[in-house]
Amino acid sequence: MRASLPALGALAGAFSALVFTVVHQVLISSIWFALPAMLGAGAVCGACIAWSYRLVTPSPSASTWLRYNLMFLAMFVALGAVSVAVFDPITTIAALLQAKEPPRELIGRALPMTGVFMVATAVVLTVRYRPSWSGALGLLVTTGVLVVLLGLNISILGLVDVPSGEVRVLAETFGLLGALTIVYVAAVLTLAREQLPYLNGRRHR
Repeated sequence: MRASLPALGALAGAFSALVFTVVHQVLISSIWFALPAMLGAGAVCGACIAWSYRLVTPSPSASTWLRYNLMFLAMFVALGAVSVAVFDPITTIAALLQAKEPPRELIGRALPMTGVFMVATAVVLTVRYRPSWSGALGLLVTTGVLVVLLGLNISILGLVDVPSGEVRVLAETFGLLGALTIVYVAAVLTLAREQLPYLNGRRHR
């Protein structure tokens, strides 16, 4: 019996989180202490993306799967851009790196904007896919889960002063998100070859 696409998405999401942890250690610093939480977050995000994809896509395919995930990657980039446009910096990257705890105060300051952005993104995706009510709910839930589990640190970018010499940190952040997306997309395509059999309209042989 074939596993459901959301179940495969959860497995691929956890695998992507593991790869993310390895790459983060190589490029930035060790975060192995957070691996259990990251595996859980990766599994939940992966399951939600695959679940909502099946709700809004009548004819699943490798190409539509790729485009669907790229839309969520674009969402994170847009969230960072909106944050920079809305907020003025009140702290620095150096101060954040020296802190021993998550930036809860900054996240709280950005929360109203983050909530509005989350709903607006779900509306845009609903207009794009024109799904049923269950599909629209799936898009809202998936957007919310991704923003809460992966996007809160991005939502505070406008509150952080980024000197020209530290732009590399931002590039690494979005580069890691891009790598996370690519690994996840490829892992699901590998695990769900029979459920996503088409690439650009042609069956894999």
